[in-house]
Amino acid sequence: MTRMRQTAPQTQDQNGTRARHRIASGRYEGNDAVFTRLPGALARAMLVVLLIAIPSIFLPMGGSDGQQIVALVAIFAALFTFVEYSASAPSIIEFRDAPPFNRLRFGALFVTVLTLSLILQGENGAGSLSRLIHVIGDRVGESADFPYSPVRLVILMMSPATSPEVLHHVRTAAGISYLLSLMSIAIFIVMLRMKRWPKRNGAFNVWVNLPTFDPTVGGDVVARLNRDSQVNLILGFLLPFIIPAVIKLISIFVTPVTLDDPQTLIWMMTAWAFLPASLLMRGVALSRVAQMIHKQRKRAYAKAVAEGMLPV
Repeated sequence: MTRMRQTAPQTQDQNGTRARHRIASGRYEGNDAVFTRLPGALARAMLVVLLIAIPSIFLPMGGSDGQQIVALVAIFAALFTFVEYSASAPSIIEFRDAPPFNRLRFGALFVTVLTLSLILQGENGAGSLSRLIHVIGDRVGESADFPYSPVRLVILMMSPATSPEVLHHVRTAAGISYLLSLMSIAIFIVMLRMKRWPKRNGAFNVWVNLPTFDPTVGGDVVARLNRDSQVNLILGFLLPFIIPAVIKLISIFVTPVTLDDPQTLIWMMTAWAFLPASLLMRGVALSRVAQMIHKQRKRAYAKAVAEGMLPV
């Protein structure tokens, strides 16, 4: 009787609202861990600054106002990144301590912005590398521009008065950015299968890696994670088709959307391709976490039954 009375809280902990405590040792880390994260947080902040500055480096702006805006955005993004990665528990960024999830997403974003910058720089007769990437981008854009494809929808969202040169740039940028987003999703799925993400990195701390997820709200944790995963997967699949339709409606009823400026084109096409890919990757990651919690519950229940703490 004593053993069975002591087991009831443990069983409730596995199936109740405190399931995340069983996946990690604790919510917060020691002060030593905070100081060891400072160099990494500083390096990530510098990489964010470089990412935001890349289009301005390859395609300089004519006025000083644009440069000041870029510098201001880079500073705020760097401060946010530094605070999130140096704190003991982040407030927004998910899967902070579950590499390579965020590294892969940032790498895909960095490569997309860099590639589009080199492609548009190649229009001005720049170096051989820019011209080579520009030619590859043209081929990818033409191959991806077929009926009912996301790239074709991006072309159709443009105003009828758009010049053929701008349409050519939009097609190339859309094709290469969408291809890179698909490649990032495929790489993440392969790494998830081959390297057993995220368990290979030790204990998975749900408090740190899912700061916006509250297990005390709603029903079962596993069911909520699976539901959130499905929502992210559906949105990630539909957004490449929905975004051009929304922009087309804005052009018709509000104001025409133009992508004549190269830097505007780079960030628009990057966001159009990266946001759906990020949601798809997040959906896969949440599904993986739900599977981990479900398997851990089954193991804990089977152990309790084997030790005679629960009725068979």
